Amino acid sequence: MSMMNPDISLSSGIPDTEPERQYYYIEMARRHVASRSKEMGRPLTFCVTTFGCQMNARDSEKLRGILERIGYEEAAEDKADFVIYNTCTVRENANTRVYGRLGQLKPLKQKSPYMMIGLCGCMMQEPEVVERLKKSYRFVDLIFGTHNIYKLAELIVSRFESGSMVIDIWEDTDKIVEDLPNERKYAFKSGVNIMFGCNNFCSYCIVPYVRGRERSRAPEAIIREIRQLVADGVTEVMLLGQNVNSYGKTLDTPITFAALLEEIEKIEGLERIRFMTSHPKDLSDELIEVMGRSRKICRHLHLPVQSGSTDILKKMNRHYTKEQYLELVRKIRLAVPDISLTTDIIVGFPGETEEDFQETLDVVHKVRYDSAFTFLYSKRSGTPAAAMEDQVPEDVVKDRFDRLLGEVQKIAREVCAVHEGSIQRALVESVSEHDSTLVTGRLSNNLLVHFPGTEEMIGTYADVRLEECRGFYYIGSLEAGR
Repeated sequence: MSMMNPDISLSSGIPDTEPERQYYYIEMARRHVASRSKEMGRPLTFCVTTFGCQMNARDSEKLRGILERIGYEEAAEDKADFVIYNTCTVRENANTRVYGRLGQLKPLKQKSPYMMIGLCGCMMQEPEVVERLKKSYRFVDLIFGTHNIYKLAELIVSRFESGSMVIDIWEDTDKIVEDLPNERKYAFKSGVNIMFGCNNFCSYCIVPYVRGRERSRAPEAIIREIRQLVADGVTEVMLLGQNVNSYGKTLDTPITFAALLEEIEKIEGLERIRFMTSHPKDLSDELIEVMGRSRKICRHLHLPVQSGSTDILKKMNRHYTKEQYLELVRKIRLAVPDISLTTDIIVGFPGETEEDFQETLDVVHKVRYDSAFTFLYSKRSGTPAAAMEDQVPEDVVKDRFDRLLGEVQKIAREVCAVHEGSIQRALVESVSEHDSTLVTGRLSNNLLVHFPGTEEMIGTYADVRLEECRGFYYIGSLEAGR
């Protein structure tokens, strides 16, 4: 399940171009790993632990692909010779968790002189984090950021040859390196990056500062990658970007996200297309039209509202009003009547009054989301919101959060129940965690259904009758003859 290039000869010198340069270092790293493996009398092992979003999960697949290509074998974290934490920094407590996990690794490293620890991802893009690591966590071997994941083999070679901590952080980049190995979590579905970075600068969010400015991949490269994935057994792709609706604006020949979707839809053998995340301010009428007539785009849209109050939305720097958001929902539902809508909501943003909160509840009642990710606002140092006055008292935030959660869950149960008795197509993803006689399938609208089946069905599609709604999932039965 990896994209493979032929080995590059080491005798011809280090290539100047990518990805050839990285394949050169992959071969060099493979020799170092083979030598150490011979010394230890067994294969070297690795574990990549992912914190954060789907973008990080996709980056981790690329890390795993490179590590397997250079000779490492995957293992549990407490048995691994090389542990990599792919970090998230959206919230302060995400950083605290990583420091805690590092503390647990220190005695393991002291016992195993050949053990290596790598840190990458968004947290590493914060200069104060790197300074703290250099000062207090000298046992870490590799530190790299979000922009140079593709350089893993090169960094590993540097570590083997220098014997000391290697730090490689880029402040920003427009570089996109294609066609390197990756090892997918699932054989039948895959994430596909279509763009990197973010230009939105929502006042509560650190992402643009750590992921950099928006840069889109060329449509030809995206299409080529998806064709290769389909040839390798993938039938569902998730197109990934911090704001997929602004895809294509930075290209030399601009193309809209809607036009990209239409090209992807033409790929034979591809059954389903998903995407996230969509920013309401950039969701165009063209995209709504394409979704309405598409045979492959899943009937699910994640459309973060964050707040129902126009005043708070302005403070958040979201660039839409409550009324504009509701009008967008109306147009989407008109074009795609069976759409499943999900959202993100932040409670307790600085300056939020009870009236503002009631506006959020009003949006929840009017839209009737299938599910919502609800968050207590937490200060994120380095963002404008952290310095705002009128921080809402913790007990008030907690009370509002509990009230919101109650409404969201009540509505979600009602919305999900409307499909009871219908026959829906499900992609079988796994054997049920709770009952080995059942398999778990995902519907086009992103809901899960558990129904009788066997492990051999994983990766196939089945028509399932949704017998009973259990709140946020279904119990179903396989339709006879389908």
